[in-house]
Amino acid sequence: MIKIYKTFERETRSIEKPEKDCWINLIKPIEPELASISRRYGIDPADLRAALDEEERSRLSVEDNYTLILVDIPTVEERNGKDWYVTIPLGILLTQDAVITVCLEDTPVLAFFKGRKERVFSTHMKTRLILQILYRNATRYLQYLRLIDRQSNVVERKLHASSQNRELIELMELEKSLVYFTTSLRSNEMVLEKLLKTDRLKQYPEDADLLEDVIVENRQAIEMANIYSGILSGMMDAYASIISNNLNIVMKVLAIVTIVLSVPTMIFSAYGMNVSTVGMPFSDSPYGFAIILCLSLLLSLVVSLFFVTHKKWGNF
Repeated sequence: MIKIYKTFERETRSIEKPEKDCWINLIKPIEPELASISRRYGIDPADLRAALDEEERSRLSVEDNYTLILVDIPTVEERNGKDWYVTIPLGILLTQDAVITVCLEDTPVLAFFKGRKERVFSTHMKTRLILQILYRNATRYLQYLRLIDRQSNVVERKLHASSQNRELIELMELEKSLVYFTTSLRSNEMVLEKLLKTDRLKQYPEDADLLEDVIVENRQAIEMANIYSGILSGMMDAYASIISNNLNIVMKVLAIVTIVLSVPTMIFSAYGMNVSTVGMPFSDSPYGFAIILCLSLLLSLVVSLFFVTHKKWGNF
């Protein structure tokens, strides 16, 4: 799908055909659309398709007719009825007459510009538009990182009440999202550092300042991702230790119950053997069964008190 925008005085509107100083937004384009843009602006088709490969890494490529900026952007992926965070490539191509963006989906990073009626950007200032897109990308990372932090706090409160596999799997998914974010942000940082060294995107002093702001926001996102990743890793390790400790307590309780129940079992087993009753204590007493039962209960009680009062076994 192709969407074309151009700024007229104080408003950016959608237009039907490409014009000079326009912004062409390609959302999961088909081959005829890619071929048309490639022929019109002299762009290598491989560079146009680069953003359509989910495994493509961030990079900067400066060609004679255009400049390719490939960065990773955050997006939301729904799995099992819940939203998780991943990254996908976004290709930005700067030509003499247009800015071209290529992405697999209609991302909120670009939707911010399409939904603006007031003039917050201009397609005539192509380098400024690219830097604004990169700035929005960095701030989107920060926004999603805050959402991940809130979601991890919710899962943590659930784990305080019940340590179930569902909550642990949610923590693992959040940690996976942070790994994606950290890797993508570091790749983006390399691209931004290269942009800082090239003069292709710094036509005005304000552009250089905006690029520095983008680098600062990206570094802040990296620091936040590292902090949240460390917190989640520590949380996972802590809950793994708690679960292991709870299992040890359960096993200790079961061991004590087994030992306590083995005392009357041994006594009843001795009296239940098919042998002569001569010589068996209380075998001739009419109260023999009650005496043996009370004696078994008394011995079990003594054994229970021993385990409860013993420091090694009594601390649950």
